[in-house]
Amino acid sequence: MWSNVGALVLFFLGSLTLYGLLKFFHKMWWLPSRITRVMSSQGISGPPYRFIHGNTKEIASIKDQAKTTFTDLSHDIYPRIQPHFVIWFRLYGRKTFLDWYGPQPELVIMDPQIIKEIASNRNVSLERPDLGSYHKKILGDGLVTSKGEKWARQRKLANHAFSVESSKNMIPTMVESVEMLLLRWKKMVGSEVEVNAEFRILTAEVISKTAFGTSYLEGKQVFEMLKEMSTIAGRNYHNPRLPGLRYTFINNFYILQEKYGSNRVFCSKILKTNDDLRSDELQNTIQDLILKTIKEREKIMVVDADTWGNDFLGQLVRANHDIDERYQLSIQDIVDECKTFYVSGDGTTSLVLSWVVLLLSVHTEWQERARREVFELFGKENPTPEGILKLKTISMIINETLRLYPPGLAIIRYNEREVKLGSITIPSNVILHVPVLALHHDRKIWGEDAHLFKPDRFSEGINKATKNNPSAYMPFGFGPRNCVGSNFATNTAKVALAMILQHFRFTLSLNYVHLPVHLMMLIPKNGIQVMLDAL
Repeated sequence: MWSNVGALVLFFLGSLTLYGLLKFFHKMWWLPSRITRVMSSQGISGPPYRFIHGNTKEIASIKDQAKTTFTDLSHDIYPRIQPHFVIWFRLYGRKTFLDWYGPQPELVIMDPQIIKEIASNRNVSLERPDLGSYHKKILGDGLVTSKGEKWARQRKLANHAFSVESSKNMIPTMVESVEMLLLRWKKMVGSEVEVNAEFRILTAEVISKTAFGTSYLEGKQVFEMLKEMSTIAGRNYHNPRLPGLRYTFINNFYILQEKYGSNRVFCSKILKTNDDLRSDELQNTIQDLILKTIKEREKIMVVDADTWGNDFLGQLVRANHDIDERYQLSIQDIVDECKTFYVSGDGTTSLVLSWVVLLLSVHTEWQERARREVFELFGKENPTPEGILKLKTISMIINETLRLYPPGLAIIRYNEREVKLGSITIPSNVILHVPVLALHHDRKIWGEDAHLFKPDRFSEGINKATKNNPSAYMPFGFGPRNCVGSNFATNTAKVALAMILQHFRFTLSLNYVHLPVHLMMLIPKNGIQVMLDAL
């Protein structure tokens, strides 16, 4: 009898293992071969697929070689940040090519017509792709990653919280936060200041106050831990996981055990890297801190039901208590939305300010033009919502900065089923990758001076700057899923720049090393050091 049971167990385990291997080879070999054939038949090629790893090892090798070629303070950063794209567009066609992130196919697209179609496409089959386990830990199922009806509900809340009118009402709080920055900087006159770190504190303060009704000191732990998680996600970006294979045999062994809980935890830890374990720890701590903030807001509501607050957190908590279940958000939804806005708002706004100050430190004639505009509009007084709208020179500077140094380098969509865009029929399960940095530095769109800082190119608006091709400029994304906080980010940048220009001149420190790198966003790896002088 026992021999029969043993034989059945072995047969069962063997069947599961065989199924896992068949599934593995289907994903790792059969599907890539099929998609390569389909795209090749339409004249689209690219670097050949390598079993399991795709092109990730090739990308890493090309990037390592490119690091040694970037030594001066040049804004021509595209060949250094994405050298593989430079090479592959030259080899496989200027408009499209197919590459591989592990076994996942990516169609990289610079064809203006197809980009326009993707931007205007409201087809539910074109969604955000799965960004991987590390990004999922950071963003959860918030606005950036959610889909369908859930995304629509979250977007509606965010649109209301960060509408043009709401952003305008946030300006006094932005002014108050910048005043704190200026007080710190007055003590640093004549010395070197690392502005990227300073602007992270500033934007974290603005976000904390305007969106969550707290101070930076209360949210500091969350910001710092999310920054660490972003660093972990960035260094693992070209390290795809091998689906199924990692857990197949260990799962098969424990699946028959009645008491496997502790064993599974043990096995999970063995199979995880140090980055996995650290990101798990950070995720759990962030979850607890945000839950604490939510509970504090709910306590206020118990005392006075009318004091939810009109900030982002207030609207999220109100949605959690909505009588209509269709519009309810769970507590986990609120946590994920808070994390999403912490990451997106902090990173985007602080980076815009950091790169602007770098550019104005080098191109001091534009610093003086911007300062004259600020004094003409405000004198020594603080900026007003009405005056912010009239900052044409500063708007041009911000637009040009976002062109040269966009925070996000790609817009990606995932087609769940076959779709036709232009003359190309794209099979299901292909990522559509629009390379923002490549478009922003394309000489055929912007001219031979595309790598130069020339804010005047935006003097007549984006349409004229892009030769009536606005889809070539997309610092905040495009279409229905564009960045909901773009007004918030640009208003914060305008307020901060205006007030800084009223009080200080700044020049680039001799200690600055120009090293932009891509870690989720385009960041200055060594910070940005400037010398401060009082006016």
